[in-house]
Amino acid sequence: MKKNLTKIFALISFATITPSSFADVFELRTYTTNEGKLDALNDRFRDHTVDLFKKHGIESVGYWVPTDDQKSKNTLIYVIKHESRDAAKASWQAFISDPEWKRAAAESQKDGKILAKSPESVYMETADYSPTWNNAEDPGSDAAFELRIYKAAEGKLGKLDARFRDHTIKLFARHGIQSVAYWHPTDKPDSKDTLVYIIRHDSSAAAKKSWQAFGTDPDWKKAASESGVGRLATRPESIYMTATDYSAIR
Repeated sequence: MKKNLTKIFALISFATITPSSFADVFELRTYTTNEGKLDALNDRFRDHTVDLFKKHGIESVGYWVPTDDQKSKNTLIYVIKHESRDAAKASWQAFISDPEWKRAAAESQKDGKILAKSPESVYMETADYSPTWNNAEDPGSDAAFELRIYKAAEGKLGKLDARFRDHTIKLFARHGIQSVAYWHPTDKPDSKDTLVYIIRHDSSAAAKKSWQAFGTDPDWKKAASESGVGRLATRPESIYMTATDYSAIR
């Protein structure tokens, strides 16, 4: 049974990512469920996991479900924050050994195992140009979030960062693309070449228009040409997502 959402949001540090977060460690986690089990996973997070994360020093940042036909049925993506990598290890150990968690996990899986495979986890640090994010007073229900992952060519991550810092974020804002947060993975080899970020569009239709306008903007073309970034090592990965009803970021 769903809890009162007022209580949920009181327990979550409410949707603010600020420059003071630079010393913290973020964790991007992806869960893939067995067929028909995504609702059970969301119920468990809404009714138990978020509270227990808070209890053990894990701060919830945001929770999303992809909009892709298949992933919308079996995938949960979320970001949490720890005070440090050591704190993350201690928090996870305390969480999984908590009797309340064990009861919640057992109860939620009495009709079958929820996860189809082990969760994927990427530890990250905030990029120095990541802006402050605060929810709008009325965020609306049509918002489309986009998780994007870029892999720079060898030795070009610094130039990619400079392009985002000096040009891209401003041009995003010009075209209605809202920057939520930008991170770099902390572990090699991804720490040497990877940028992970989340942006927000007012809707999926708005996203399409914004990207078209951004891609044809003369200022973007000039910045891209002069940045020295060149071609990315791989095609950017893009995952469109919707926020869950218990996500702090909306």
